[in-house]
Amino acid sequence: MTFASPFLATLESRGFIRQLTDAGALDAAAAEGMITGYIGFDCTGPSLHIGHLVSIMMLRHLQAAGHRPIVVMGGGTTKVGDPSGKDDARPLLDDAAIAANMASIRTAFERFVVFGDGPSDAVMVNNDDWLSTISYVPFLREIGRHFSINRMLTFDSVRLRLDREQPLSFLEFNYMIVQAYDFLELNRRFGCVLQMGGSDQWGNIVGGADLIRRVEGRQAWGLTTPLITRADGSKMGKTAAGAVWLNRDLLPDFDYWQLWRNTDDRDVARFLKLFTDLSLAEIDGVMAGDINAAKVRLATEATALCRGQEAADAAAATAAATFGGGAGEALPKFAVAEPVTILDALVGLGFAASKGEARRLVAGGGARVDGEAVVDEGVMVGPGGKVSAGKKRHGLIIAV
Repeated sequence: MTFASPFLATLESRGFIRQLTDAGALDAAAAEGMITGYIGFDCTGPSLHIGHLVSIMMLRHLQAAGHRPIVVMGGGTTKVGDPSGKDDARPLLDDAAIAANMASIRTAFERFVVFGDGPSDAVMVNNDDWLSTISYVPFLREIGRHFSINRMLTFDSVRLRLDREQPLSFLEFNYMIVQAYDFLELNRRFGCVLQMGGSDQWGNIVGGADLIRRVEGRQAWGLTTPLITRADGSKMGKTAAGAVWLNRDLLPDFDYWQLWRNTDDRDVARFLKLFTDLSLAEIDGVMAGDINAAKVRLATEATALCRGQEAADAAAATAAATFGGGAGEALPKFAVAEPVTILDALVGLGFAASKGEARRLVAGGGARVDGEAVVDEGVMVGPGGKVSAGKKRHGLIIAV
């Protein structure tokens, strides 16, 4: 459909929308005045990764369109554990670990949204503030009675685990209820009417909107994004060397820049729409030129958003000095049809004469993938990966 509100029109044109409840009513509400929307982030690690960027960019677009974003830190829901997309229960963290992760994660949002006391300024809250004060029996009577076990069993977060005959604890089964309660609490406290998230959260989001309707008699909406994968099918947020962290202390600025620079040709236009502020007209202009220049632009724009313009410019300058004007085009390349082991990559690039020599290089800490040291010789490297041997030899893995 054609959206009247700038917010939904922007999300639609840039590829953010997969599912949307009552699109017409939400579009009308967003066109008529300011709305408040939220996304929750559990504190399972010390940093978010680039797989979270789609959600963070939606909050940015929400605020840019004149609406109010809420960032919910999952201090409470992390204690329960989201079963979505997992075969096993997530490790249970103690309060100290959750608090440390939360403090580290908070910093990632400061460059993407503006916090403050203004009407459309972002708000950050911790859902532990209300979840840990719940009394069990009153909660069951007030909230639990609105949830049908029959319906809950049809949601992907539960159904897929059961279909795979993997155990699902009663603790995890309650996750969708406490997430729905988050939405209700935010509606009561801030007038929040929109929850956004990844497609795996659809059932949880719909449950929250339905709970608000049942308990408060008010309308609320849900919006999910498609699963963002690379052209080779791999998930955003992961590389052969591990997670691509947003926090500088876990991934240096140059390595963050270089990961975007190594984007597959087929992904560049899509990633410019999702992960930069460039207008669609600007993106068309960038894509009309040299693809390698487009990759450098993507890397610099994406890094500027996350790490700041100074860090992005410094990384681009370092790449130009290290790899030449093509920021890597003069490097040796190894063409593969599918991911290969780090040992095969080192041999294929000419950095080792044999797998035995490559194995010794890895064991000695001299091999790196996308800037991160490799200690496991079974690590796989696919097209778009940068392999280094020592400090001066660098090569690129490309698609056949």
